[in-house]
Amino acid sequence: MDMKWYEKNGSDGEVVISSRIRLARNLEEYPFPIRCSADVRKKIAEKVKDAVLNSNSVISPRFSCIEVDNLGAGEKVSLVERHLVSPEFISDKSGDKTLLLLDDESVSIMINEEDHVRLQVMCEGFDLDRAYEQASRIDALLDERLKFAFSDTLGYLTQCPTNLGTGMRASVMLHLPALQSTKAMRKIAENLSKLGLTIRGAYGEGSEPSASMYQLSNQITLGISEKVAIENLKNITKQLIAQEMKTRETFVRQIGVQDSIYRSEGILKSARLISCDEALKHLSNLRVGVTAGLIKNIPLDLINRLIVEIQPATLIHYTGQQLNPQERDAVRATLLRNNLNG
Repeated sequence: MDMKWYEKNGSDGEVVISSRIRLARNLEEYPFPIRCSADVRKKIAEKVKDAVLNSNSVISPRFSCIEVDNLGAGEKVSLVERHLVSPEFISDKSGDKTLLLLDDESVSIMINEEDHVRLQVMCEGFDLDRAYEQASRIDALLDERLKFAFSDTLGYLTQCPTNLGTGMRASVMLHLPALQSTKAMRKIAENLSKLGLTIRGAYGEGSEPSASMYQLSNQITLGISEKVAIENLKNITKQLIAQEMKTRETFVRQIGVQDSIYRSEGILKSARLISCDEALKHLSNLRVGVTAGLIKNIPLDLINRLIVEIQPATLIHYTGQQLNPQERDAVRATLLRNNLNG
């Protein structure tokens, strides 16, 4: 099995953790999900599953089918922590929710989310073009068998008008500790809004930034092509990368910042109990130390993996045990020590 996207470090990985393309689609023969009966939702799920799992595509055998309604609460939250589904997908109680997941977790297809189909492709680093090419191939394969709702004047028809047109949300996950330290993020967010982009916490709308992680994405989907939207996002991302790296040059020369970095390394390598919030703060510092050359022999791809694996529900998912908060903090500390001292 291939490594998962969050186990790798990609292009411009000092700042860009991942790139994502998400497409919203609806089957033309059925009403939008908000008006679907339980029977219709079941039919939609079966049609989409058949289109993916029984196609002639070489990647079809690599998909697994997960009936989300049958999962426990922790398993559902772990899917969100690993950025495989949206928080809304697991919180909505309307039923018949199915996830088709590629074995390396780079492609996930949510069925009966806000739209009939939400196709998501993720890859490590700054590589929106690769993510878009993969998403386009799967989109074309599905459209051939399912026939998506499309208007010559409006483009793809979606339940929420803000997704009309391309139905595409392109985004990059950014690590911006230096810019955050200068209190520049509010002004940056205001300027980005004027350019048709939005910057939020790592889990999208409504989420707060954690470990200096931000999600930058396009807002405009109507009256603009996918490729133009992606080029706009790429150009702004390049500017943010340059701003962050320039600010880091001064940032990491501060003795207080260096002290925080080395303290974080010591805590992560020796702690016996550590909460998720504390661990993420220290991993963020460690990431800065590695990119600045202060910390040796710890690769960025390891830090990327640990940021995902130490999340509460994911930690429980991987251990296969029910853990109380203190047990979870102990397991997390052991996981960090074992990986960072290796």
